[in-house]
Amino acid sequence: MKNHEDKIDLLAIDDFQKNLPDLIDWALRIKNGEGLVDEFKPLEGMSIGSIYEKPSTRTRVSFEVGVSKLGGQPVTLLSNDIQLGKSESIADTAAVLSRFLDGITYRCFKHQDVVELAKHSKIPVINALSDLHHPCQAAADLMTITEHKKKVNGHISWVGDGNNVFHDLLLASVSMGHDVSYATPVGFEPNSEILIRAKKIADETGAKVIGTNDPIEAVTDAGVIYTDIFVSMGEEHIKDKFQSFDGFQINNDLVSYADQDYLFMHCLPAHRGEEVTDTVIDSKNSVVFDQAENRMWAQMSLLTYMCNENAWHSFNELY
Repeated sequence: MKNHEDKIDLLAIDDFQKNLPDLIDWALRIKNGEGLVDEFKPLEGMSIGSIYEKPSTRTRVSFEVGVSKLGGQPVTLLSNDIQLGKSESIADTAAVLSRFLDGITYRCFKHQDVVELAKHSKIPVINALSDLHHPCQAAADLMTITEHKKKVNGHISWVGDGNNVFHDLLLASVSMGHDVSYATPVGFEPNSEILIRAKKIADETGAKVIGTNDPIEAVTDAGVIYTDIFVSMGEEHIKDKFQSFDGFQINNDLVSYADQDYLFMHCLPAHRGEEVTDTVIDSKNSVVFDQAENRMWAQMSLLTYMCNENAWHSFNELY
């Protein structure tokens, strides 16, 4: 087992508030540096485990391919493959996996579970999604915004549920100095404690955070419009939730209030015809598939930084 006395965990994107711009810059450089990834293998000899309580397309493929590109061995553990939370405690699972692996990603239902795993793990833990946070998505989101518009011509607008994706988008955006205006239906506002954290960061960076229940107000003059599915995985039991989002669909009428060069973003999968129309998600303004690809590059930066920080800094010096 390697020595991870100074191990770093990523449970929410503001864990990396100060160095998020550098992590994104690193990801952009390795993505755009043709051939660099073929000779740079910072995870060589390492095994990275990924635990999935929820099924995934982008998360699983992006981690498996990204770890492989960095020279590591991805080890995918589906919920039926291990005893986590069944006949073995999270603490014991963390202790066992720490003896075999060099890092763990965990896509779970309850945020407290990834907190518990990180607490007892001797190796770095990445929250690959919980009910409260989705930091890897936020890293990819801000990478995509930076890639397309070094200075967004207008604020970042969120329209939809104040969910885990929005929580980390908000924290990441204000960390990088972007203004955010969000619109949610009454009763679906973001977590109040996370709002407090975001506004504290915004005070430091000079960013603004504005909340409303009016989608038109949120998207007016926006440089980015972002939405997500209205009913997330695991929420199907919440009766009548979908009806609460009447008027929140991203369509041609709504985006007409934004800057003409706005970016449309969605973490995918999209429920076309529900939260967004085909005419928007397939438009020239849409960058949703760049977002999807950037999950891999952003996670490669995070993994290298967390599992081999010396190599991460060496890359900066060499390339």
